[in-house]
Amino acid sequence: MTKADIVKKIHSRTGIRNKDVSAIVDAFLSTIKYNMVHGHNIYFRGFGTFAIKRHNAKKAYSINNASFVTLPPYSSPIFKPGKELTCKTW
Repeated sequence: MTKADIVKKIHSRTGIRNKDVSAIVDAFLSTIKYNMVHGHNIYFRGFGTFAIKRHNAKKAYSINNASFVTLPPYSSPIFKPGKELTCKTW
């Protein structure tokens, strides 16, 4: 499902103009992105959690140089589904 599909579905359910729905969806997604970039987790009860997972620095072997290098710490976004999404009955 794409963002355009979400906009069409919300428009058909609510009757709000596509332009307005698109602006709302864009604002929603940019709010999530902004908060995650700044290290905040987003919780939707019953749906799931958008969180930041922090990885420690680690040593890796470089095949090209035949030596060990240290990879810096980094963060990556993750999604943990809520109980209703992990239910096997649907």
